[in-house]
Amino acid sequence: MIEPQPAPGTGSSAFRRVVENVQIVIAGNDDTVRSAVACLFADGNLLLDGVPGVGKTTLARALAISIGGTSARIQATPDLLPSDLTGISVYEQVHGEFRFVPGPIFANVVLVDEINRATPRTQSALLEPMEERQVTVDGETHVLPRPYLVIATENPVEQHGTYPLPEGQLDRFAMSVHVGYPDEDGSTDLVRRQLTRHPLRDLEQVLTPEEVVAAQEAVRAVYVDEGVLRYAVALVTATRSAPEVALGASPRASVWLIRVAQARALAEGRDHVLPDDVKASAGSVLAHRLVPGSARGGPGMRDVVAAIADEVPVPLHTARRG
Repeated sequence: MIEPQPAPGTGSSAFRRVVENVQIVIAGNDDTVRSAVACLFADGNLLLDGVPGVGKTTLARALAISIGGTSARIQATPDLLPSDLTGISVYEQVHGEFRFVPGPIFANVVLVDEINRATPRTQSALLEPMEERQVTVDGETHVLPRPYLVIATENPVEQHGTYPLPEGQLDRFAMSVHVGYPDEDGSTDLVRRQLTRHPLRDLEQVLTPEEVVAAQEAVRAVYVDEGVLRYAVALVTATRSAPEVALGASPRASVWLIRVAQARALAEGRDHVLPDDVKASAGSVLAHRLVPGSARGGPGMRDVVAAIADEVPVPLHTARRG
């Protein structure tokens, strides 16, 4: 049986088109944009961490426009109910039956703004759609559209009245990316672009949802050598014995570390994953999954992951697809 071959040139072109299109709106945060598109192509979910005003909402809207998909924005508040996300069954007296009214999570790109302001009960309503790409309401299962991407945001400064995401919820996010301030040139460019009108109003579609799904399937077909696979697992395993960590990354983290590395390889036009792809993806894939051993002081989890990546031996010889 012949394994399906990825089309690295096509995937690389699609990746580049989306990145360049989103960068029309998001200035000075190129790494963030590339990480978000990689998460989309890897068919994962994205957690954005950053102070207000750095473009988290704009990034989500720009991604949805770029792929010609539907989008929804959910503002998380303590009184938000699970049914406000998933939808409800409404009884139609004329027909004498219940009809399901979909909630806002039935979109290609779903932005959950300040997710940690929703109660744990409402947060848990996102677990099934994020993991299984479906929603069960009143015993009936409804399939979500493809492609499907949940982008959740958190404000690291204002923690009053918030509900920290549990480890099980954090583990459903393939990647966590910090959105920082753009540099001075990026800030100047951002202001210049918005002098007359917001660039989102003129942003054009560059891919179709079907092309994104095809790219996601191509990502899964990118070849992963046994040595690279074991390297990724070794990185994840090392987080469980790090002295600064109380709880290390799960086996699910190993899967996403490889998947994101595959997306990175495809973006670079390669049909195989290099150890560098894994190492470069480790911080955004693993850091948010780690529970610090101390509530105060000590290095951040990204620094811990970086130190682990420097210590775990990198395979020197990895085979390419034959």
